[in-house]
Amino acid sequence: MWRARHNLRVFRFVVAILVAFSLAPFYVLYSTQNSAMALDGTASDPFQESRGKLVVLVFVRTDCPVSNRYAPAIQRISAKYEGQAAFWLVYPDRSESAEKIRQHEREYKYKLPALRDPQLVLVKLAQARVTPEVAVFDASRHLAYHGRIDNLYQDLGRARHAPTTHELEEAIQAVLNGRTPPASAPGAGCFISDLE
Repeated sequence: MWRARHNLRVFRFVVAILVAFSLAPFYVLYSTQNSAMALDGTASDPFQESRGKLVVLVFVRTDCPVSNRYAPAIQRISAKYEGQAAFWLVYPDRSESAEKIRQHEREYKYKLPALRDPQLVLVKLAQARVTPEVAVFDASRHLAYHGRIDNLYQDLGRARHAPTTHELEEAIQAVLNGRTPPASAPGAGCFISDLE
């Protein structure tokens, strides 16, 4: 009797292992296609990797002149809040290869971690529509603010000499201090393709 129960347990264990190994390729394919990816092609979750901090997703494209003009401001703001917020560059354009993104980072001297979002998982989560646009999530992964960085651009092709509002910094400060962030303000820039 004991031997029969033991053999049954061993049989169930072996079957479970075989099922797990047979489904593993499908799980890897599913998780890669339904998440953002690090530049080495592995699935990456910026929220899991930034536990305990605010998460700021900055949506950019290599070929968007508005995004590129914001590179110094993005770097300045990310350096200012380095200990309190985790900044991530998110590239939503499917046609941008990892090498093209690395070249873009070198050209604009970015030191932030970069993610590819070809399935637009983070885009949808952040409700992003254009690049550049930002999304600020509190430590509980709640979307606190999404929209423009500041009001430098009134719309695509029309820029002020200098911004007069600073929505991203106000949103970060508000979340850090337990206050209500500013209302989301639409960004002006290059449209993210393939959005429904």
